[in-house]
Amino acid sequence: MIRSAVPSDVPAIHAMIRELAEYERAPEQARATPQQLHEALFGDHPAVFALIAEEDTESHPVGFALWFLNFSTWTGTHGVYLEDLYVRPSARGAGHGKQLLSALAGICVERGYERFEWWVLDWNEPSIGFYRSLGAEPMEEWTVFRMSGEPLRKLAGGNAA
Repeated sequence: MIRSAVPSDVPAIHAMIRELAEYERAPEQARATPQQLHEALFGDHPAVFALIAEEDTESHPVGFALWFLNFSTWTGTHGVYLEDLYVRPSARGAGHGKQLLSALAGICVERGYERFEWWVLDWNEPSIGFYRSLGAEPMEEWTVFRMSGEPLRKLAGGNAA
């Protein structure tokens, strides 16, 4: 079963983010706190959203998808950017990942969004194969750039708020 996250899901979402960070070999980079997640998802102006996957026989989360809106100047429409998709190992193979992606695709179609995008690590062959099996295509002509830490502060210079 797929449903929208509620505030009481924040501890489970936080735990699964930590599990995902372990899987992606970067646990030290997952620094978000439950309080930050709660504010982002359920504060006065939420800009991040989450779906929860549950087993049919139990009502505890076994997976989640955390997403937000992006915008294409080329299509003139919003799209969905999937920040994290995670299904706990004990629940994999039961269709939860596909159900989460299907629910997000449904949001796109229902709202007239033309793009549904996400990143995947180059070495994550199981996920790449799964995404390709659904018809997703890698954006091989594009390179992801990120700026954080000291370079971000340096570029901001005196312009930081």
